[in-house]
Amino acid sequence: MPNQPLPLYTAEQVRNLDRTAIEAFGVDGFELMKRAGKAAFRLARRRWPQARRLLVLCGGGNNGGDGYVVAGLAAQQGVACQCVAVSDPSKLSGTAASAHAFARENGVEVIPFEALGEDGLVALLAESDLVLDTLLGTGLSGEVRPPYAGVIEQLNASPVPVLAVDIPSGLCSGTGRVLGVAARAAATITFIGRKTGLYTGQARDCTGPVTFDDLAVDAAVYEAEPSPEAWLWAPKAALAQLPRRHPTTHKGECGRVLVVGGDEGMGGAGILAGEAALRCGAGLVFLATRASHVPAALARRPEIQARAVEHGNGLDPLLEQVDAVVVGPGLGSNAWGQQMLQRVAGFPGPVVADADALALMQQQGVPADAEQWILTPHPGEAARLLETNVAEVEADRYQALDRLIEQQGASVILKGAGSLVGARGRAPAVIEGGNPGMATAGMGDVLSGALGALLGQGLGPVDAAVTGAAWHAAAADHALAWAGPEGVLAGDLAQAFAAAADTVSAESPHG
Repeated sequence: MPNQPLPLYTAEQVRNLDRTAIEAFGVDGFELMKRAGKAAFRLARRRWPQARRLLVLCGGGNNGGDGYVVAGLAAQQGVACQCVAVSDPSKLSGTAASAHAFARENGVEVIPFEALGEDGLVALLAESDLVLDTLLGTGLSGEVRPPYAGVIEQLNASPVPVLAVDIPSGLCSGTGRVLGVAARAAATITFIGRKTGLYTGQARDCTGPVTFDDLAVDAAVYEAEPSPEAWLWAPKAALAQLPRRHPTTHKGECGRVLVVGGDEGMGGAGILAGEAALRCGAGLVFLATRASHVPAALARRPEIQARAVEHGNGLDPLLEQVDAVVVGPGLGSNAWGQQMLQRVAGFPGPVVADADALALMQQQGVPADAEQWILTPHPGEAARLLETNVAEVEADRYQALDRLIEQQGASVILKGAGSLVGARGRAPAVIEGGNPGMATAGMGDVLSGALGALLGQGLGPVDAAVTGAAWHAAAADHALAWAGPEGVLAGDLAQAFAAAADTVSAESPHG
């Protein structure tokens, strides 16, 4: 992966790119479709070299056309391939009709789904080694309807692996929302432009690894869409922003970070955040917490300067010493937490607000200098801030991010599968990486500590948010390799930051 973010486009923008390639650069439409079919077939052969019997499920329009090209290519190369038309091929037009003719010219038998029925489809699935999903494309906006819904359900019930062509059928290409039902692919190949909906939310359950192919269109085609809808940040690109240390660097140049949290019974959250800040390069880390948690902090991590702070005015001397503040881990919602947040709200530097601080901000209001703040809500916290529900947030995570930014005026990380980062005037960043092992307590505390460390070292809020979120995901992926999805602990990530950074820096380009 190159050391730069990759553009993500809406379906409309991709259609414009496709049209520009054809109309302005003279690329034949059917030639583009053949390139897409060849790319899909090539990936299928490379990823599943032992697959001897292919099944291609074709819908209408250009997505189905891609499938007919794949079937024709398979026949040309002597690969056993059956093709099921879920949409009547006689209704195809343009390049899709040419693709259907190409398949027939190469001896492909196209089986009408009406003649096959669901029982017949089950039998075909049982006989196949690989299915190519070319049922529904990026134009889908409403709920999947019959017969497609039934076909997708049968596909998902089968153990046969699925390669989704351009997008898993039933997935919204703009938001990543499942439109009633969506194919669960083992891998996806997408063309011309990466779609915003492939990398966040429910898409992560449907796509498998996503491969991109630009179909060899001229680089100048992309000048037709100079403002992508979002940017995809792989860890390698994000970690290129990490502050570099020189041989003469000393701790005073690496930032002083204050973590405020750990009300009675919740001391572990602040300790995790403080340890993560140290592991991510902070020169000095202070922890303002309840007196009962100080011994535990010193025993676990003596490098943290843990201070007992029982009242709001006790926080002021610490605030005067630091470059950045993390507030929220284990903060609670009682009087102690309220006092702490009130004091932090007057801090003139950058602040990370997480967990309980987000709930308290609904009561106390947005700080005047919110542009220096990073808020890190998960979908449940986002729903509370927006006075809606989690389902609405997850239905369009990009829209939810925009609303949070407008409401709060801060940089925002909307956490979840494919975390989103945004700020006013900036296209959203989508964070690549992460895994289900992160579904455990304390992960957000570790992220907030990492963000505080990056702010303390001089990164601006947006750069710190992108870098911290990507580093956090990379550390989780590193921990997954030895702990497994059920065994990753938040504390493991603090230990994995350095190793993850080393691994990412050694990665070779891909995708």
